[in-house]
Amino acid sequence: MSWDVAQRVATRVAAGRGGSGGSRPDLDDATRVRLDADFAEVTAEAEQLVIAETGLRPVAGAARGTVVDRAGWVASNIVTFRRLIEPVLAQMPGGALPGPLARVGPQVAGAQMGMVLGWMSTRVLGQYDLLLADQEGAGDVVSYVGPNIVALEQRHGFPARRFRLWIALHEVTHRCQFTAVPWLRPYFLGLVEQALQMARPDPRQLLAALRRAAGAARQGSNPLDEAGVLGLVAPPEQLAVLRQVQALMSVLEGHGDVTMNRAGADAVPEAAWFAGVLHDRRRRANPLARLLLQITGLDAKLRQYAQGERFVEAAEAAGGPALFRRVWEGPDMLPTVDEIREPAAWVSRVSPPGIAAR
Repeated sequence: MSWDVAQRVATRVAAGRGGSGGSRPDLDDATRVRLDADFAEVTAEAEQLVIAETGLRPVAGAARGTVVDRAGWVASNIVTFRRLIEPVLAQMPGGALPGPLARVGPQVAGAQMGMVLGWMSTRVLGQYDLLLADQEGAGDVVSYVGPNIVALEQRHGFPARRFRLWIALHEVTHRCQFTAVPWLRPYFLGLVEQALQMARPDPRQLLAALRRAAGAARQGSNPLDEAGVLGLVAPPEQLAVLRQVQALMSVLEGHGDVTMNRAGADAVPEAAWFAGVLHDRRRRANPLARLLLQITGLDAKLRQYAQGERFVEAAEAAGGPALFRRVWEGPDMLPTVDEIREPAAWVSRVSPPGIAAR
């Protein structure tokens, strides 16, 4: 994988698309200054609202908001993807690509990665990066992609400061989850490392996966439905770990959405409007965009929001907020993918006597 090529291609793609709102991806100096000031304020405000709503108080320093452009988002995520993917690439046999392909292959792979990251940079609004959180001071930082946020505000006439607070609430919730629950970050990263260690890149596996995908498509199901393209090439033991990751992310994303709505109920009266616009934008995505969502696994992530939100609400309906908060007690208290879909099974498993599943 040529990471230099990936970054160059991604930066060109990011600069050439209007993305979220159809406007150019560059901002004037006055807008940048206003963004920096607003996100410094709303990140601090969001943290206090989230702590009050969830009781999750970070043991690290106060959250800090930083505004990046698309190229900045690409650069930081190149670092993240490189840390994730290089151990897998190192397992590839030296002769996997014979002759001239051994030289061309890394360039092609880098260009493909760059295309995906460049496209993603036009869609992302905010991010708390777990893999960068182990760098000094980075665990306090929540990033916001300024051009995409401003484009949406201008296109839909959103009140800027309240829209920015609404975005901050979701991202700060993730920071509170991972910095207030001591076991959560090492557990999550351990699952990711475990899944990657099981990867055995093999062209024959890819061909077999494509045959399975074609068979699934002929039967009317979406072969990318569960875990994007990674789910096609994962062996059974790796897929089992990926399902644990999927279940965890469903809880975290669902909890993030529920918290965002509740914590901002008074401060962001337009929350339902914002959410409806973003949902409609995803629904109306063109066929190429929808395919990219599926290939990258982002389409599965979007479903995780809805499934996780339903799980949180079902757990609280059965035993109140205290019952849902049992998920923070340890990995054994996390729901499985099946329990996410059928919350009553999780309620029955973890409830103290006297709490009935509904």
